[in-house]
Amino acid sequence: MFKQSQNAEQAILVSLTITQFKIQADATEFGELAESSGVITVAQVGGTRHAPDARTFIGRGKLEEIEGLVQELNADVVLFNHILTPGQERNLEGTLHCKVLDRTGLILDLFAQRARSFEGKLQVELAQLKHLSTRLVRGWTHLERQKGGIGLRGPGETQLETDRRLIAVRIKSIHRRLEKVSQQRLLGRKARSRAQLPVVSLVGYTNAGKSTLFNRLTHANVFVANQLFATLDATLRRVTLPDKSALILADTVGFIQQLPHDLVAAFRATLEETRQATLLLHVVDACDTERHSRIEQVNQVLLDIGASDVPQIILYNKIDRLEHCPARCERKGNITKIWLSAVSGEGIDILYEELALQLNQEKVSCWVRVPAEAGDLRAHLFAEGVVLHEKFADNGDCLIEIQMPLQHFTQLSKTDPRLQLIADT
Repeated sequence: MFKQSQNAEQAILVSLTITQFKIQADATEFGELAESSGVITVAQVGGTRHAPDARTFIGRGKLEEIEGLVQELNADVVLFNHILTPGQERNLEGTLHCKVLDRTGLILDLFAQRARSFEGKLQVELAQLKHLSTRLVRGWTHLERQKGGIGLRGPGETQLETDRRLIAVRIKSIHRRLEKVSQQRLLGRKARSRAQLPVVSLVGYTNAGKSTLFNRLTHANVFVANQLFATLDATLRRVTLPDKSALILADTVGFIQQLPHDLVAAFRATLEETRQATLLLHVVDACDTERHSRIEQVNQVLLDIGASDVPQIILYNKIDRLEHCPARCERKGNITKIWLSAVSGEGIDILYEELALQLNQEKVSCWVRVPAEAGDLRAHLFAEGVVLHEKFADNGDCLIEIQMPLQHFTQLSKTDPRLQLIADT
C-alpha cells in the first residue's frame, strides 16, 4: 500500500473466532488496518474459542504460543483484532513483556495519523482520551502520594487521580471547542438551506472509492490512496449537473466493522452532514467478495447516527476491475443501484441522470421576466445556478428560463415582486 519506515514496529496479529458471540474474525481486513498504521507484520495467530478468557481473553496455550513468538521474532507490539478490557490488556502486557493494543486502540492510532483539519484532530484526541481514561487503573499505583510532607500532611492526591483530573479537564475543553465547530457547521447548513441547495453525502465502507468518486464529480483534488481511512475530514463542494441544477456533495469518513463507539460519538459533528443530507450515495467496492456484509455494516452505522431514513442510491464502484460488467442502472422498488467506475468515468453519466431525476422531483421550470433595472435580481438567479436560458426583450428586460425548487420559487415570488412569471417563449 505504501512504504513503511525502516524503524517501523514489528507486530504480531491475533485474530480469533469467538463462537459464543458468533464473531468471525476478518484477518485480512485486520492485516490491512495494521499495514495502514505503519507496522510490519511478522506473524499472525488465529484460532477458535467458545468464549473469551476473563483474564487474558485468550487461553493459556495460545498465550504461551504468542509469548514464544514475541521472544523469537523480537516483536514490539501484539495487536488483537478484538476489544480488550483494561484488565486483559494489562495482564497480557505483564506476561508478554511488550506493548499490547486492541482493535479500538489500533483504529484510534490510525485516525490520529490521518487527521489533518483542526476539527478532525480534536475529534480524534477526544476519542483517544476517553479510551485512555479507562486504562489508567493501577497504572500509577507504584507512586507515592504527591502532596505529603511537612505542611502538606493528609491523604493528598495520587498520580492516578491527577491524571484522571487532567484528562477530564482536557475532555471538557475539547467538548467546548467542538461545540463551536458544530455551531459553525450549523450556520453553514442554514446558508445552504436558504440557497435551496440539496446536500448529497458520500457514505460507504472504508477504501470503497468515495474520495476518487468525489474528485471525479467535483474536479477537486482530495487526497486519495489505497489505504483504510485515507479520508477523515469532511469536504464539501458544489456540483453543477448537466441539466444546470446544483447540489452540495460531501465526502465523509469511511465506516468499518466494529467501529469504536467513542469514534462514532467524537465524529458526530462531522457525521451530522450525513444525517442532514437530502440523499446518500452509498459507495460499495464491487470487487469485494464481502460487499453484502459491508453494506449491512454501513447501514448499521447509519442507524446508529440517525441517518437510516435518508434515501440512498447504491453505487457499485470499481467495475473497471471486473470482466464483462457494463455500467448500468437497476431499480427494484425503492432501491436504485448504479454500476460505475470512478477511475475510468464509466457510468458517471448514468449517475448524473439519476441525481437529476431524484433531486428535481419538486422543481419548477418556467420563463420569468426580470426588469432591466433589476440587475441584482438577475445576478441572484445566476448565482443560485437556476438559469437555463436567457434572452432579451426589445425594452431591455431579461427573459430567463429558470429551474428551481417549487418552494424556493414560491418564496422568491412573494418576497420580490419584480420577478414576473410569463408564458413559455
